[in-house]
Formats: sequence, C-alpha cells, structure tokens
Amino acid sequence: MDRWVLMAYRLPREPSTPRIALWRKLRQLGVAQLLDSLVALPLDSRNREQMGWLADEVVEAGGEASIWVAEPASLAQERELITTLSDAIAAEYKAVLGQAQTAASGDDTTRRRALTRLRRELRRIGERDYYPPPERKQAREAVERLGKTAEVTE
Repeated sequence: MDRWVLMAYRLPREPSTPRIALWRKLRQLGVAQLLDSLVALPLDSRNREQMGWLADEVVEAGGEASIWVAEPASLAQERELITTLSDAIAAEYKAVLGQAQTAASGDDTTRRRALTRLRRELRRIGERDYYPPPERKQAREAVERLGKTAEVTE
C-alpha cells in the first residue's frame, strides 16, 4: 500500500477569506477530502512540502493544523482514495476533450486560441494527475488533433 500525507485543520469561521483561500489551494493540489477538514494526497516530497506550507498558512490565519503521514488500513480504503482522485481528474480531462472537439469546428483564430489554452490546461491537470485515468489519453489526442488542424490552416 502507498503512504499518504494528510492534513487536519480548523479555521475560524470569520473572516472567511482564509477559509476560501485554503479551499482554493487545496483544490489546486487535487486533494482527496476524507472528512470535513481532513484532506489527503499521495506522499511525495512535493506534496508533503505543499501541505506543510498550507498548514503554516492555517496557523497564521488563527487556526490549527497538523500534518500526518499514514497508510490506509485496507486495500479497499486505498482504492477508494485513488478512485476519488482519479474520478475528479477524469472529469477535468473530459471537459478538455469536449472543448477541443468544439474548438476544432471553429475558425482559425478560435482553434489557435483554444489550442494554447487547452495545452496549458493539460499541463495544469497533469500536475495533479497522480493516478491517470483513460480520459487523459483521449484528451491529449484531441488536443494534438486540434494542434494539427491549427497548423494546417496557418
């Protein structure tokens, strides 16, 4: 079984700005929400460091936070964590796929702009893609096809 880095935290309700900022940063990291105020990521040095920084921000905002390294007690729990992360990423790849297909039917300018944006989006998603779903390949192929279409018309 893999090990995971967990962060348990508690922030005051007011002001709400630190709570919103934390939520956005956790979402950018692609955390699995285990319970209210308990999140997890696969353990690696980058994720451990990121969670540590976020824990520091929670404390600076008047809250409490602790970082844990753990492994699930069963394979079923680990599979559930992996499925949670993978399903969220798969939805993002599906959105990229749909946008690439829509852009392919647009004019040259639309295709080029979409291509730049979708390549950037694929990189962003890839940073959080710990357990790649099949949709990753489909989205990448659709963006590659869009790139070929945009190149042909230039």
